[in-house]
Amino acid sequence: MPNLTTVHQAAAAPPKLKPASQDAAIRDAANQLEASFLTEMLKSAGLGKSREGLGGGGAGEDQFSSFLVRAQAEQITEAGGIGLAESLYHAMKDSSND
Repeated sequence: MPNLTTVHQAAAAPPKLKPASQDAAIRDAANQLEASFLTEMLKSAGLGKSREGLGGGGAGEDQFSSFLVRAQAEQITEAGGIGLAESLYHAMKDSSND
């Protein structure tokens, strides 16, 4: 039977990072958040929906379209995105300095 009195590693406080690695971790988190936001926006815009009619992608297209949309959102973010990651980065960096 597991020991229920121990704290799960995910519930423990995050490790203290060096300033350079902390900045990199904050930037990475901001980029991931922007990519997630863009993924949802692209899905709402209809990107990744299956095409009807001749030449549609079939079941494979339906199953893998979410991966394509996520990859496109990540590429948009890497190319500069919409500026959300930069705003998030500065906000998270300011709050981590408090």
